[in-house]
Amino acid sequence: MAKIKLILGITGASGAPLAMRLLEELSSRDIETHLVVSRGGILTIQEECHKTLDEVSAMADQRYDNNDIGAAIASGSFDSMGMVILPRSMKTAAGICSGYSDNLLLRAADVTIKEGRPLALAPRECPLSPIHLRNLQELAGYGVKILPPMMSYYHHPRSIEDMEAHYIYKLLDLLKIPARDFPRWRGLSC
Repeated sequence: MAKIKLILGITGASGAPLAMRLLEELSSRDIETHLVVSRGGILTIQEECHKTLDEVSAMADQRYDNNDIGAAIASGSFDSMGMVILPRSMKTAAGICSGYSDNLLLRAADVTIKEGRPLALAPRECPLSPIHLRNLQELAGYGVKILPPMMSYYHHPRSIEDMEAHYIYKLLDLLKIPARDFPRWRGLSC
């Protein structure tokens, strides 16, 4: 039986450690990861994770060059469960929103929307400008799931790693991937 495939895009916004956490989590499951990284994503990985593109690529099942617009993930016939862009820059949001598919990452996102598959975006910017908000609202209207990396406290995190794990669990939950040890809200305990 073929593995389920998930496309993961990494762009130049802050938050590359979250992408590493997602790759680690998916590697323990029967999900085949297909990675595409923007030029800005490579720089962010180096700065925030102190890893090379080759080291991150080794965590995925397949990596594609962002300039390879003819790669497998550029086609709707590529059978995937969807795509996650984590972290996602506002430049990437604008490209997806306008259908400007001049690289593989944008084309794969465009195809994901076209095929009606789940597309989850993790926007990283603060504060958000009216342009950012307009693009995010428009993308949400197309059925794109917007999951900014937001902190939560109801699960009583004790570390940054706890907060990262909780975010990854929420992302997996959205994709209908069972999340082990996901601390779900059970109501007020007071």
